[in-house]
Amino acid sequence: QVQVVECGGGLVQAGGSLRLSCVASGRTFSSAPMGWFRHAPGKEREFVAFISWSGEITYYADSVKGRFTISRDNAKNTVYLQMSSLKPEDTAIYYCAVSSSDYPSELWFQYDYWGQGTQVTVSS
Repeated sequence: QVQVVECGGGLVQAGGSLRLSCVASGRTFSSAPMGWFRHAPGKEREFVAFISWSGEITYYADSVKGRFTISRDNAKNTVYLQMSSLKPEDTAIYYCAVSSSDYPSELWFQYDYWGQGTQVTVSS
């Protein structure tokens, strides 16, 4: 059974930074593409970023490109989301997800295992 646990959320002022971490266990983490998604009240779940199993391929939503960086440490079974220049519209619950596909995707239904989410609140 795969377990996915996120942490690192919190309250930050606009322009500030946060780093989210996600630890996945229970399968071969180093071969799994990983993604971050977010869900804000009244909005649909939104893709944020993904990373390939090797870390060589990354992709970002336009709304976060240039401000967020996804990375991974396979030795620690951990994927990170470094968020900078945060805006109030980044406020959401952020979810980490593990894909059993060979390729990363921005489509939420391509991911099989999800964490419980971590709240990020950006004040203006």
